[in-house]
Amino acid sequence: MNTMNNTIPQKPSFYQFFVYWLKLGFISFGGPAGQIAMMHQELVERRRWISEHRFLHALNYTMVLPGPEAQQLATYIGWLMFGVRGGIVAGVLFVLPSLFILSGLTWVYLSYGEVDAVAGILYGIKPAVTAIILFAAYRIGSKALSNIVLKVLAVLAFIAIYQFEIAFPYIVLIAATIGFFGAMMSPDTFTVGAHHGGSKSDYGPALIDDDTPTPEHAKFKWSRLVSFALIGVGLGAAMFVLLTDPVLNNMAEFFTKAALVTFGGAYAVLPYIYQGGVDQYQWLTSVQMMDGLALGETTPGPLIMIVAFVGFVGAWTKEIFGPEAQFLAGFAGAAVATFFTFLPSFLFIFIGGPGVEATRGDLKFSAPLSAVTAAVVGVIINLAVFFAQNTLWPSSNEFDVIAALIGIVAFVALFRYKVGIMTVIAVCAMLGLGLTLV
Repeated sequence: MNTMNNTIPQKPSFYQFFVYWLKLGFISFGGPAGQIAMMHQELVERRRWISEHRFLHALNYTMVLPGPEAQQLATYIGWLMFGVRGGIVAGVLFVLPSLFILSGLTWVYLSYGEVDAVAGILYGIKPAVTAIILFAAYRIGSKALSNIVLKVLAVLAFIAIYQFEIAFPYIVLIAATIGFFGAMMSPDTFTVGAHHGGSKSDYGPALIDDDTPTPEHAKFKWSRLVSFALIGVGLGAAMFVLLTDPVLNNMAEFFTKAALVTFGGAYAVLPYIYQGGVDQYQWLTSVQMMDGLALGETTPGPLIMIVAFVGFVGAWTKEIFGPEAQFLAGFAGAAVATFFTFLPSFLFIFIGGPGVEATRGDLKFSAPLSAVTAAVVGVIINLAVFFAQNTLWPSSNEFDVIAALIGIVAFVALFRYKVGIMTVIAVCAMLGLGLTLV
């Protein structure tokens, strides 16, 4: 039970703001569901920098965007509080620590991945990852699917993507259309705030409260829209021109496409990255891709940071700087993948944010977002099935009973006993290591 505080919190200094996002960058484990929960607990409940309604309105917008919703939410809140500099600080610090941590872990993996101990740890983590994805579907679904219509939408989205392999952008478009017209017939069915842990609890007045006017820097102006578009496209084009290596060029192009055409957050983007990285460009193998996801789950930051792993392994494998500079090549690949994946996310917030602020309370805008969120649940379940197949059937006809048991134990620990994600990963890693040594 929260104790209400009726005093309006003092606006933090930019230094205090910077320190918070830097800290979050190092402790934001648990994938998008966990990171969103952390931000809600800290920014809405404890610090009261933003009200729950404003937080959820921003979250609904980021859920419908292509790219990582948790990082975009951080950027949005930072932008709302301190303008462009706040958005850049929040968004960059959300991913920067994981870039360096994951690059270091990838180097260890590539250098010593054949060591039995490392293989054993990854063997234990992989089924835990499948359980975590299933738990994420439960976490989001239990809050987003507040009525039978939204539950049916989630089921239909799963069938569409799993059975008929319909591309997720089309699923988003169909769901948004259903939400738009459905709200005309039954507004309560698609009312915003009935999901994402939307609580009616009052934590006291917030710095950016429900009725706080939109700050001047967050109001729509054509000059700002054009300026942000030109600067963003210019930055991307300049970086692309500077990349003379064909492998890095391909990475820049591929990860820009991934950022623009993949909807539904990190879990929905992974199959696309798998297809491009493994099948199309052959930067890494399917086994390495699964190992990369396992490593991504053990590091802070968005799960989409697996792009850094893919970029690192690809540039390392292709030896773009020669056999003597594989680590430098790997880090260059990781940095390029990260830059081009996240650049569009900042543009979506700086360009689209003013419009989102202007539509608060407008059902015509919020209802399609509620329907899309329901569809995302179905896509996450599809991804859980995808990784379960790769983990539990490592060969075409041999079911891995031990991996299945580890996955079941991990899910029960998360669901029934509310064990933390990092604890589950650590225990499963030790189980895998113990099985290997025995």
